[in-house]
Amino acid sequence: MLVTSTPPKSLRWQRPRYSPVARQMDVSVSAAKLGVCLWMDSKGLRRSSAARRQTAEWMVQTFLDLGPTFIKIGQALSTRADLLPMEYVKALTRLQDQVPQFPVEQAIAIIEEELGSPLQTLYQEFDREPIAAASLGQVHRARLHSGEEVVVKVQRPGLERLFDLDFQVLKRVIHWIKRFLPGSHYYDLDAIYQEFSDILYKEIDYVREAMNADRFRRNFLDHPYIAVPKVYPRFTTSRVLTMEYMPGIKVNDRARLEAAGINPKDINHIGICAYLKQLLQDGFFQADPHPGNMAVSMDGKLIFYDFGMMAEVQPINRNQMVETFFAVLKKDTDQVIETLTDMGLIEPMSDMTPVHRIIKFLLERFTEKPVEIQAFKSLRNELYSLFEQQPFRLPARMTFIIKALTTLDGVARDLDPQYNLLAAAKPFVKSLATSTVQNQGRGMGELVKQAKGYLAYQLKKPNPTEVAIARLEERLAQGELEVRVRSVESDRALKTLNLSIKALLYACIAGFSGLIGAVLLLAAYKGGAIAAFVIAGVAGLILLKALLKLAVREKLDKLMGS
Repeated sequence: MLVTSTPPKSLRWQRPRYSPVARQMDVSVSAAKLGVCLWMDSKGLRRSSAARRQTAEWMVQTFLDLGPTFIKIGQALSTRADLLPMEYVKALTRLQDQVPQFPVEQAIAIIEEELGSPLQTLYQEFDREPIAAASLGQVHRARLHSGEEVVVKVQRPGLERLFDLDFQVLKRVIHWIKRFLPGSHYYDLDAIYQEFSDILYKEIDYVREAMNADRFRRNFLDHPYIAVPKVYPRFTTSRVLTMEYMPGIKVNDRARLEAAGINPKDINHIGICAYLKQLLQDGFFQADPHPGNMAVSMDGKLIFYDFGMMAEVQPINRNQMVETFFAVLKKDTDQVIETLTDMGLIEPMSDMTPVHRIIKFLLERFTEKPVEIQAFKSLRNELYSLFEQQPFRLPARMTFIIKALTTLDGVARDLDPQYNLLAAAKPFVKSLATSTVQNQGRGMGELVKQAKGYLAYQLKKPNPTEVAIARLEERLAQGELEVRVRSVESDRALKTLNLSIKALLYACIAGFSGLIGAVLLLAAYKGGAIAAFVIAGVAGLILLKALLKLAVREKLDKLMGS
């Protein structure tokens, strides 16, 4: 993770006196502007790639200005091409490895204060230029007097004070959301807020991170393709962390990996299996697996670097995830719904048919095929309609599991756009299936049972023709085909009516804004008049687009009717 050599400039979050009110204004104004830009993109009002790139550059700088909390949000979004326009995603990737550094004098002062000795007595050599700058700290290469090469991670000044401000702001935002957005009660926002704050405060405690690194390394001692740097406790405190120097190629740099003779698909298999082990076997996983936190050594090992944001899964949840994992492999919709309901991810309803349909759609669409961005967008539309029926609930403890998995999915797609989860997970499944009876005594009983059940399923699995016939019979039995045929005409009528209402609404907005602009212009309020005319113009453009769509739909309806 290299940083630029440009001198660091003072950012908003680094102000010595920064009140909660000023922070609230900065966050609210930035969020409002970003929301308007994303809305315009979603409505097709900005087709220019250059305009989106300009907004993306502003967004990156805004996240940097707002500081560590929002840099972490940007890092998570940088792997989600299914959620944001590609111009935004490309710009946000810079937040993984181009966060501005802070002055080396401050870093040295923190090291000497924390370790209680002058720098030259602590390290034989110390590079003043950092090799990496992250959202919460920066890393300097050094050499101990014993000759071992190490990296020294130094925390950014003022982080705890900034977190105190940010969580005051976020608490108010959650209060407003719960008050003005009725749909927010589907989520346990207070629990998510508490979980997020706990994890971030833990992440700035480097002693805890050192303990996490030791535990993680022990979990992977028997895995030859996973590498974890060693920690040096003598040179570690709550704000300074000294670890073994372990360089590598950035995990999503496909070109460099191939140039080094490393197959990106192999790295995908290693990474997916490593995360399945963390979630299903260890119950202890890295919750922030963005590309800046992982690398690949020249001999093909996957290196994990950052252990600040770790999360644990309770044993009962671990067993449920094992059941769900193998139910997904077998495409057992009923079992997946049952285990997701037990885990609290699905809220039981009197009619579970919509939930059954969407889970079945997910299993058929995404388990054996490459993940496509367009398919994600289609799925998102399906989920929006499903959310209106209130079947899903997202517990706080699952938020970070899903975040880790979706971020990892983005990294996997960077390495191999044609990857699929089942193929990447095969080595993990094979290792479970060959587990011995002795493993059951060490808490592996459920894993072995499910793995053996999956192998039996594969042997008895019907051929594709039998599956297709069974699916057709099921759809006929449920009346799904008949309902679809009968509802085509009414669907067309509803869509036409919806377009007509939208056109009428934007016509009213355009006319009303134009009238207000004319009145303000006559009253010599030029600023207000210009703003009103701009609103009228935007509404007029949307109206024109809606009218064109309405005209096209009417022609199609006539053709269909004839």
